[in-house]
Amino acid sequence: MPERHNVPWTITWIRAIGMAHIICIIGNKGGTGKTTLTHMLSHGLGLSSRHAVAVMTDLVREPLAKANRRYLPFDARTEDNLVKVVAKLGAVDSWIGVIDGGANRPEMDARLHDLAALTLLPFRESHEDMRTVLRDLDRFPDAYALPSQWPTNPWQLEAARRSVDQLLGAYRARLLEPVCAISASKLLLHRELPEQLPSNLNSACRRLADQVLELLGESAATDAIGMENPAVVPRPDARFPLSA
Repeated sequence: MPERHNVPWTITWIRAIGMAHIICIIGNKGGTGKTTLTHMLSHGLGLSSRHAVAVMTDLVREPLAKANRRYLPFDARTEDNLVKVVAKLGAVDSWIGVIDGGANRPEMDARLHDLAALTLLPFRESHEDMRTVLRDLDRFPDAYALPSQWPTNPWQLEAARRSVDQLLGAYRARLLEPVCAISASKLLLHRELPEQLPSNLNSACRRLADQVLELLGESAATDAIGMENPAVVPRPDARFPLSA
């Protein structure tokens, strides 16, 4: 395990929670889809019968309502709320926290990485994104890069593949399967979530959650829940002992 940053205020947290229940989605560059991926992953975990909390730390974001979600959004833009949710996640075995780190906050990235069992670094297909994620991969040697909002057009996809080979080929073992651009993903960022979401979005969220659970050493959901009828998945028990 690579050495973690020696940030004093994180030491007590790490000892308390053992980094067992937290995934952080970070990276210095903005516009890579960190917030969208946070909610896609949290939704996918919910569809996989996991209890998940989407933790917002990005100061430019607004809180989202809990209604109709298969996960709980939590506003941790203040230090007190961030401490509270991290401590609580360490005390409840059945919940997973997915923390949206925001952009252009390298110190916060280091702090969140120190707390997390798994660090994800999203990037889009541009050379600028790839150069930035390359630096973040060097900075966080145990993190994984996640292609985000990836193109589906065959020509754009081939161009993206060539760029990855050119710039990130040496990091192939730390690249996850891409999350393709899905216009419906913006529904997850609506303050009020619709009761039903498109099946292609549900499927993409479930695939992302399966990847992450595998990285955490957990098997994907073994129940018989199908994407064609996601309404049968129980919504999270709102008794997660926090309120933003």
